[in-house]
Amino acid sequence: MANKRYKAANEKVEAEKAYAIDEGFKLVADTATAKFDETVDLAVRLGVDPRHADQMVRGTVVLPNGLGKDVKVIVFAKGEKEAEAKAAGADVVGSDELLEKIKGGWLDFDKVVATPDMMGQVGKLGKVLGPRGLMPNPKTGTVTMDVTKAVTELKAGKVEYRVDKAGNLHVSIGKASFGPDKLKENFGSLMESVIKGKPSSSKGQYLKGVFISSTMGPSVRLDTAEVRTSYR
Repeated sequence: MANKRYKAANEKVEAEKAYAIDEGFKLVADTATAKFDETVDLAVRLGVDPRHADQMVRGTVVLPNGLGKDVKVIVFAKGEKEAEAKAAGADVVGSDELLEKIKGGWLDFDKVVATPDMMGQVGKLGKVLGPRGLMPNPKTGTVTMDVTKAVTELKAGKVEYRVDKAGNLHVSIGKASFGPDKLKENFGSLMESVIKGKPSSSKGQYLKGVFISSTMGPSVRLDTAEVRTSYR
């Protein structure tokens, strides 16, 4: 049944066609036909060489319509910052005992925030958090004394993006149930940030391919020229 559903969805999309933004998002919503609320993902192929430090593309964006899921945030903090993080809505807050819990294999969380004084200890979790993209980082606002802001933004749908070794970005931009308009708003906020973040050392075409897809649906290629002019 699932294969039948995927085949029917696939037939609605022309593989080689670059769709206008509005049409592309309507297609993604139409082809998300699974029995659960599918996540909509964005993939962008960039004309950069991430092996060079000056061509690394990374950033964070608070999506205007959130991600459509409850984001579990843990915070490494002590004293009044621990109380502040709890008041801001963090799911778990702690220091040494939280460190030991994670060392013991507990990984039931989506984001990690730490105050700067805790990073010496959090660094010991590098092999656990690093490969999962969960290590707190000052550049993404997750190593900070302003734990209220960090927790609030992450809960509201702040996403981090970073180009991989092949020059691609992969980011979730919401749920199929959002509908085309809200998904497009989230996409617009993200693309504005990505386009603004073009490294000055990057020559030639920066946006080489922009694709959107739902969890079980086909990939829809968007018109890169329209994306470039709409969100620069």
